[in-house]
Amino acid sequence: MEKHHFKEFNVKPWINEIVEQLGFRNPTPIQHKVIPAVLRNESIMGQSQTGSGKTHAFLLPLFNQLSFEKKEVQFVVTAPTRELATQIFTEVKKIISFLHEDQHVTAKLFIGGTDKKRMIEKLTEQPQIIVATPGRLLDLIKEGSINLYTARSFVIDEADLMLELGLINEIDQMLVKANPATQVLVFSATIPERLQPFLKKYLHNPTYFQITDQMSPIKIENRLIPLRHRKPAEVITRIAKTINPYLAIIFANGKEACDDLYAELLDQGLNVGLIHGGLGARERKRVLKDIQALKYQYIVATDLAARGIDIKGVSHVINAQLPKEVEFFIHRVGRTARAGMEGTAIHLYTDQDIHLLNKLVEQGTEFETFDIVKDEWKEIAPWNERKLRKRQSDELDQEAWKRVKKPKKVKPGYKVKMKRQQEKIKRQLKQKRKK
Repeated sequence: MEKHHFKEFNVKPWINEIVEQLGFRNPTPIQHKVIPAVLRNESIMGQSQTGSGKTHAFLLPLFNQLSFEKKEVQFVVTAPTRELATQIFTEVKKIISFLHEDQHVTAKLFIGGTDKKRMIEKLTEQPQIIVATPGRLLDLIKEGSINLYTARSFVIDEADLMLELGLINEIDQMLVKANPATQVLVFSATIPERLQPFLKKYLHNPTYFQITDQMSPIKIENRLIPLRHRKPAEVITRIAKTINPYLAIIFANGKEACDDLYAELLDQGLNVGLIHGGLGARERKRVLKDIQALKYQYIVATDLAARGIDIKGVSHVINAQLPKEVEFFIHRVGRTARAGMEGTAIHLYTDQDIHLLNKLVEQGTEFETFDIVKDEWKEIAPWNERKLRKRQSDELDQEAWKRVKKPKKVKPGYKVKMKRQQEKIKRQLKQKRKK
């Protein structure tokens, strides 16, 4: 594969100096495509997975466009969670720390869970760079503390997670107040159908990039367990007796389902933590610290943890409830098997999940069906056994018809004779297969 160099980009010399200090040499595929397009002031729809170097793909060219003398908002980066916004702001501060003494830049982080009144009091001038979660930034715009109209560029990071967490409406309210000429940069791991109306509204003739290069091969074993009449907590307790995870994330759909499952697993004596968007900022910070200190072996979480929070060392993913969409299944399972490691994903399923499972199989996901009997894994009939049986029957039907001799002359009752012949051949083929 042809190697590219950061020096190929038409950026100011001080940006090249920053790139060197960051220790970057060769741009990642998304950086190679996105940086020139941002420099050309094009609106962008960039599709790439986490870990693709996306943050610097937009930060470096946006810094390049800064006017140091203008004390007004010049570019805005929005992220769906406090943790993601904080990670991006850390990279912004790092770049600022490498600037020359005469290059003064103001940057602010606006996230929920912090004192809004104090934040407004501290705003003596408009920051040139804003990194924010949508709710808090929209509050400040409505209060008249922030003037978004001067912003040349507006970044929406993890747009599909914004959609899932119900934040797209807040982004919409902000962009309505922005200058229509604002460059809009949207990044997303997937582009769900429900995101299309928003994209059509704000992205006019965007440049579209899809980077499919995986940073490392994913090795995941997918095991299905039928829930039947049992409660998820009961089955997960049985699973816990058969595995010894370094760290397992247990996903449930929504905050209430998480709270209930967490309480039930605690009752069963599991070493379990809880994380979802309903927790206060301080509580979320404490849980994340405890996770990093390896205090828990299991974490019950909503989809927020699949995308919005970086949790390292996940060896197992357990879906107490399967999500409704393929994209969210992929994100959940993607929490394990990182950096080339192997991972195991275990999914409890009901008849309502068959549609999703069929879709996943069509896209190449392979499942094995198990149950846990006397604290041991036991392989059972495949989840789609009926469908497999029907397919085999259809294949035998077709094969048998191919072998039926067609009469040279059509006589009364020839169809019935042909059908009998086909059924006889089909029985013979079945017998052969059994051997």
